[in-house]
Amino acid sequence: MNLNLRNQFRGLIPVCRKEYLHIIRDPGTLFFALVIPMLQLFLFGFAIDTNVRQIPTVVFDESKTQASRDLLQRFAASDVFKLSATARSVDEMYAIVRSGSARVAVRIPYDYDRHLQAGSSATVQVLIDGSDSTVAGQAMNTATGVALQQSIATVLPNGNMPIDIRPSMLYNPAMRSPNFFVPGLIAILLQVMCVLLIALSLVRERERGTLEQLTMTPVAPLGLMVGKMIPYFVLTFLELCAILAVMRVVFQVPIHGSTILLLAMAVPYLITLLGLGLVISTRARSQAEAFQLSMGTVLPSVFLSGYIFLIENMPLFFQGFSQLIPATYFIRILRGIILRGATFNDLWPNALVLTLMGCATIFLASRLFVKQNS
Repeated sequence: MNLNLRNQFRGLIPVCRKEYLHIIRDPGTLFFALVIPMLQLFLFGFAIDTNVRQIPTVVFDESKTQASRDLLQRFAASDVFKLSATARSVDEMYAIVRSGSARVAVRIPYDYDRHLQAGSSATVQVLIDGSDSTVAGQAMNTATGVALQQSIATVLPNGNMPIDIRPSMLYNPAMRSPNFFVPGLIAILLQVMCVLLIALSLVRERERGTLEQLTMTPVAPLGLMVGKMIPYFVLTFLELCAILAVMRVVFQVPIHGSTILLLAMAVPYLITLLGLGLVISTRARSQAEAFQLSMGTVLPSVFLSGYIFLIENMPLFFQGFSQLIPATYFIRILRGIILRGATFNDLWPNALVLTLMGCATIFLASRLFVKQNS
């Protein structure tokens, strides 16, 4: 049994040593592995902000009364609307929105104050540019809230509301975008780095003819696969530690759970990604093809893993497909430990699925390699 297992991993250490020497002698590999992910982390971490604030808003106030000014002041105080332009006619108001200078237009009719004084309903028109659904949704919700607050203030001058709702935000009370996006971004950056590096490595050897030399030596396919993986695993694990440090220090994202648990649960994810890269390398015939296949795995991970969009809101087919994406499980682990302080008991099913995925991809890569070279 032990002899058979040893034969399965025959040649692992020499292949591992050879790949390690190749990495440290190749400045391009080190630059791509260590510098590029860090630059992308800074770029996307600072650039992505889901909090909608200061939407440019054009105002057409036909009433020009104290009541209309109070309403506009409430719009400005919401911090969502920025009253950046004033229109003198309906046509000018539409023209400003059409040109993109404003995303929202507020039109207060001339009889606004008269209707309020009479105790009847006063109509205020709010036009929203729907070309950006995120901005439009936030603008619509806030405008409705502003109207509700103003209505309550008009009906109840003392300001005492019949129902006092006091929501409390858990885990991210300041609603900071980096707290939500940076943990998920870590999973995506690691995927790009792991899959591409190891896929290009094996294909590069095939193009140079050195892979055929390896197949002629007493190296078992599983030993070759695992030996190729170990140096890249160490490299990406160190990069993960550096990214977590930058996330904590630069982006001020606190880790509420155990860092040791996070690093331990990252192991099966990295193994899965490296195994996926090996599978790609067995199918690719050139570095260009390996690059295309590797990058082809990124978009599904970005859009179908829950990183940006809720999986529960997707059609059933894509909900099922998302369960085949490794990033789906690691993003749950990252957000669970970093944001909510989740423990092993909360997250072990995700780690188990990643472990099974990792074993499956390595086994598949070794089988495909044997079939390709037989």
